[in-house]
Amino acid sequence: MWMGDYPILPAKDLKTGEELHKIVDENKEKLLGKTCIEKFGGVVPFLPKILSIAKALPLQIHPNKQLSERLHKENPDKYPDPNHKPEIAIALGPFEVFAGWKDQGDIQSLFGELEPLKKYLPEQHSKFDNETLKQICLNILKTSEQETAKTQEELAKIPKEKYGKQGYILEVLPRLQRQYSKEDPGNLVTLLTMNFLQLSAGDAIYVPADAPHAYLSGDIVECMARSNNVLNTGFCPRADRDDIELFTSALTFGPHNAEEVKLGTRKTDKSKNGKTSEYAPPMSEFNMLKTSLKDGEKEAINAVAGPSVVFATSGSGKLIADGQTHEIKEGYIFFVGQGVEVSYEASKGLEVYQAYAE
Repeated sequence: MWMGDYPILPAKDLKTGEELHKIVDENKEKLLGKTCIEKFGGVVPFLPKILSIAKALPLQIHPNKQLSERLHKENPDKYPDPNHKPEIAIALGPFEVFAGWKDQGDIQSLFGELEPLKKYLPEQHSKFDNETLKQICLNILKTSEQETAKTQEELAKIPKEKYGKQGYILEVLPRLQRQYSKEDPGNLVTLLTMNFLQLSAGDAIYVPADAPHAYLSGDIVECMARSNNVLNTGFCPRADRDDIELFTSALTFGPHNAEEVKLGTRKTDKSKNGKTSEYAPPMSEFNMLKTSLKDGEKEAINAVAGPSVVFATSGSGKLIADGQTHEIKEGYIFFVGQGVEVSYEASKGLEVYQAYAE
């Protein structure tokens, strides 16, 4: 479910059916504020979503601004935005994800010690570095479907102890094969080179532009910079995969371990009653507030100098803003213009997220 003013699947006014991007366009200064308009133009600069993932989503990257501008100019139908798309994902429950690169030593141990993987190493490499890793990914993606399947069959026969702390590879591999097939190169790229994270409710990750990721299972809040550009190369039909050379040339190599992928929370000066925490990714387009209330508790959020999208993921209660009281419960979504203070009163344990820019 998408929430925001992006013209593909835009949010709509519940009463009138009018699309949010049209409402914003007609009231830019009132709803967005001068600061937001000057920084990001006359649009909401972020796009929140709720995703419920039962099958691995495509292995992908989102191109950075420079590459996005070029791709948009060359092929605007396929790449509709000249903007980058860094994103965050917040777990609403158990969440499995491949994101960022493993520690370089862990990757090197697999490709240096497991015989079926040695063929993916560059022919000449004096040291194992990011260029080596890029070539490994390219070699995997260019391998025939038959060879890809054969490699996975050979890996499955290797005793678990040979994988050391990465023995989970043998447990997750059959799941991926059932979902997509042994011929999908995404099975190898994700399991052998990327971090596999199992997160709990409230845990979050930050995925910068050009960083590989694939969401495996779970329910999440996702929020990203305003863009719909994507390069897919695995966990999807061959016809949906993008150019391998383009994908690998765009790769960047941070974060490079599991802890660097994770995004923690901090106290926020937006909260008046201390019931709200904040996810603040290293980007300018948005931050995300999370308010958690028990039965009967209240919270007030200071006005922000930019637009907000507010949505409840559990519970029920009241939302008070601009002198009006509204019912709020799981699944309810509100657009809040700049300069408006928002208060919550929980009747039954209430969890609310607020994506905002200023």
